Amino acid sequence: MSFLSFLILLVISLGVSLILHYGFKYHVRPGFDSFVSKVIFGWIGAWLGSPVLGNWFSGLVYENVYIIPAILGCLAILIVMGDLALTFKCVGEKAKE
Repeated sequence: MSFLSFLILLVISLGVSLILHYGFKYHVRPGFDSFVSKVIFGWIGAWLGSPVLGNWFSGLVYENVYIIPAILGCLAILIVMGDLALTFKCVGEKAKE
């Protein structure tokens, strides 16, 4: 992976994380550290997007990064991560009762 590919995936992750965290208020806890964790896990999801979802829309590819699968992979990982965190948070609160 080239450095430019890394930066493209980072920009995709930043964009999707910004929209989810600050636009839709989709977070387990508010704060900048929660946003940073979204960016990190979102990058992993964007990186895995093309190998898992396939290479779609050859017109939207740059530096061997397929944009649409990268966005969908990033979004999928962040939603699953948020849902799992909220689920375990609820289970932990019920266990304390």
